[in-house]
This record gives sequence, C-alpha cells and structure tokens, in this order.
Amino acid sequence: MRYSALTQRIAGDGAAAWQIHDRALALREQGVDVLLLSIGDPDFDTPQPIVRAAIDSLLAGDTHYPAVRGSQGLRDSVARRHRQRSGQAVGGDNVIVFPGAQCAVYSVAQCLLDPGDEVIVAEPMYVTYEGVFGACGAKVVPVAVRSQNGFRVDPADVAAAITPKTRAILLNSPNNPSGASLPLATWKALVSLCVRHDLWLISDEVYSDLLYEGEHISPASLPGMAERTATINSLSKSHAMSGWRVGWVIGPESLCEHLVNLSLCMLFGIPDFVQNAAQLALEQDLPEVALMREEYRQRRDLVCASLEQCPGIHAVRPDGGMFVMADVRQTGLSAQHFAERLLEDYGVSVLAGEAFGPSVAGHIRIGLVVDQQKLADACRRIALCATDALEARRA
Repeated sequence: MRYSALTQRIAGDGAAAWQIHDRALALREQGVDVLLLSIGDPDFDTPQPIVRAAIDSLLAGDTHYPAVRGSQGLRDSVARRHRQRSGQAVGGDNVIVFPGAQCAVYSVAQCLLDPGDEVIVAEPMYVTYEGVFGACGAKVVPVAVRSQNGFRVDPADVAAAITPKTRAILLNSPNNPSGASLPLATWKALVSLCVRHDLWLISDEVYSDLLYEGEHISPASLPGMAERTATINSLSKSHAMSGWRVGWVIGPESLCEHLVNLSLCMLFGIPDFVQNAAQLALEQDLPEVALMREEYRQRRDLVCASLEQCPGIHAVRPDGGMFVMADVRQTGLSAQHFAERLLEDYGVSVLAGEAFGPSVAGHIRIGLVVDQQKLADACRRIALCATDALEARRA
C-alpha cells in the first residue's frame, strides 16, 4: 500500500535517535542493570498538591469536553506567570493550551510555515524539530554553534543564513541538549534581525525554570517582538509533569485564533482535570519545585566534577537544563560507538550527540535524571568505558 510523502518527511535521524534508548529499555526488561540517562524524563514524582487537585477535579465530574483554547483560569494563570517573569504585557487571550510543548511547537509550525519556507534553527537542536518542520514541508536551515563558545549561537552566523525564503527562526534557551542560555546582548542582536527581515521567532523556553547561571530572557518581551514571537513552555520539566501533557503557546491574538482552528480539527483541547491541576501548579509556590531545581543543579555539578578527572572525556558545563554534554572524541570512538559500547558493556544509556546535529558530533548527552548516588555510579562506568577505549587505542 502507498503512504504519503509526509511519512518520509517526519522520519530521519531525529526519529532514529531513540533507538539506543529503546535498546536500553529492552535490556532492562531482561533484568540487566541499566542506568537510564537517555531521556529527559524527571525522576521526581509530581508534587502531591497537584495530584490531589486532579483527583478532586475528577471526583467533581470534570470529565467532559474542555474549552478548545484552554480553560480561562489556566490561560489567565499562564499569562500572569509570564508577565511576572518577563515583563511582557499579555493576557489570557494571548494563550492557547496544548497537550505538551511538543504539540505546541508542531501547531505553531503548521500555522506559520508553508512548503518551501526556510526556518533557521540553532544546532545542536532537539531531535524532533527536524520532523516538526518537515511535516509542513519547510526546510530547516541549521546554524552550527561551537563548543568553545559554550554552544551559544552567534547572531552573525544567523544573519549569514537568512535568505528571501527565510520565514522564521527557532531558538531554544536554555538549549536541549547543550544547556546553553542566551544573554541579553545576543537576544538584542537576534531581535534586530527578526525585525529587519520581518521574521517570526519561535522561542522554546521549556527549560527556563532550570537555569542555574545568568538570567532567563524571554525575547517576546523585547521591543518589536510581541507581535512576531510564539513563546512555547510547559510544566513537564519544572514540575515533573512530563506524563500530564500540559504545554502552551503565548503569542499575538491573531496567531492564537489560527491555533484554535487547528486544535479544533486535531485535538479539541486537553482534559479539564489536567488543566485544573496545572492551574494549581502555576498559582501555588510549591517548595517541591524549588527542591527539584536545586537537586538538578547539584547533579550537574557532580557530573561535571566527576568527568573532569576522566581521561579522554571533557564535560561542557551547561548554564541550565537537565543534561550535560561530554566530548568523547579523544577516546578514538565516535559518539554513537561510544554510546553503544557504554550501554552493552557498562550498562549506561546515553544519547549520541550526532542525533542533535553535526556541531556536537563526538559528544554524548548525559541526562541528570537519576539520584546523585546513581549518577556517581554512571560517571564511574563512563570513565571505565573511556579508559578501556584509550587503552585499546594505544595497543
């Protein structure tokens, strides 16, 4: 039977990146001791007040069709939180709720891009961006960053990539996988490019609550950007709610109307009991959230300190996020080969950097998604893998 051309556009390296993770899950099911560091799924439980809010909502009968754009209460809470953190003047009419940030990015791309349009994306990039833009027939134009620059994008490189076909720029700060965040001066230069060339900016800010150094800048708050920026965020990382599927888009009202129409024919909203729990998460200052953030910071420091002593490996200290990129090129192995050997022989699952783009070839992405004792064990096993590779290379 015949399949559409779409099936080819949404496949590729991004979709294949998860094969090593799937292999790790299979080994676990066979009883193998595997430390799973290959996916950004928080190991914390969702804070109990959020869980209780969902249960109470279910018991109250909130199980019917939801408002397609999201409940007024949740949208107002998202807008209030964004105003407080960014200074941008937004209200509930500037917010559309989606089942996760992944769906939000996909929906924005569908509403902004036509086949043949170009979208500039800082690379390394999250593995699903390729498929998201491929689904609408747009061309991804990667702009490589450099590890010696802390994986931060250079506005001059972005400027050089702009063509008459450029329609949008997507930036993810703090970045997945690198954890790099962009300072105000960089944002101002990028904003100038967007205004000068009449470009949309898609700002993926999912890791904004997990920033350990510097200040998070939401570019939609800068002059001239509110009407041309789609800000993406969610509760998956900040509140350990990855399985709840709660995300949103903040943008101009005209974009939001188009997003509602798309949601009508694709999603029809997310359950009210999930939205009620999400609203509580945004409105209450839960101590568990601050504790999780501090724990991630300590895990980052532990991994960077541990790998600093490891021959053949160099960890690039991230500003934020829940991953550490480690350069393994001195071992003589490609990142994919190193990751495969690390899983099969040492029981640690990580992703190879090539899945995120050529600029992180030779790097592995280590998820900070287990407790510190297990992370220390994982670092020990990574060091063993590197040491054995170096000895084999010398032999």
